Amino acid sequence: MFEHKTSKVISVNRFVRRQLKYIAYALCIIAFSLSIGVVGYHHFSDLNWIDSLLNASMILGGMGPVDILTNDAAKLFASFYSLYSGIVFLATIAVMTAPALHRLMHILHLENGREDQL
Repeated sequence: MFEHKTSKVISVNRFVRRQLKYIAYALCIIAFSLSIGVVGYHHFSDLNWIDSLLNASMILGGMGPVDILTNDAAKLFASFYSLYSGIVFLATIAVMTAPALHRLMHILHLENGREDQL
């Protein structure tokens, strides 16, 4: 996936293309997760599509729900979706920063924890 530590550091153009590809992966993860939330809020809370989108976006963004949930199924969905959203947030940050962190470690030769190569 990434170049080996004994390989040369890739060019800036290749790095930018790689970084953009991983950002696109992260956006796909966010879009998929948002669609789960929208459909879930629409189904379990009987909210219209716009209100479902608003609630799912707020939960996925870490802000919290907007509408009051009146039934137990909606509350359970919101609970599990909130936990899922926290994990998705961490995974998305990892996916987006992986190329940059790899490049930095490759440049500094720290893959094996060998600080003597600085």
